Amino acid sequence: MASNVRFTVGARKDLRSIHAYIAENDSLEKADYAAREIVRAALTLNELPERGTYPPELASLGSRMYRQIFFKPYRILYRIRGNTVYVAVIADGRRDMASLLLRRLHEA
Repeated sequence: MASNVRFTVGARKDLRSIHAYIAENDSLEKADYAAREIVRAALTLNELPERGTYPPELASLGSRMYRQIFFKPYRILYRIRGNTVYVAVIADGRRDMASLLLRRLHEA
């Protein structure tokens, strides 16, 4: 059965920030492409949402509430609740992910 995919306020803000950064530092076309592909990747979670891996930064702390998929270099972190997938964080995987994830997911 297909799941619903929802983007949290934080994930929407992440996506806008990524788009703005790429548009400013590269081109609007590349920013549009990256944002579109990140959304497309996230929406594929409507089928088989359990396929994502556990973020190692959280798994090492014993947390298995969130999973992740990738549109490299971006990590898309999400949580499954019932028949709904909540995309919580979209971040560049080259960042210091441990502190970012702990701070952001604690807020979610």
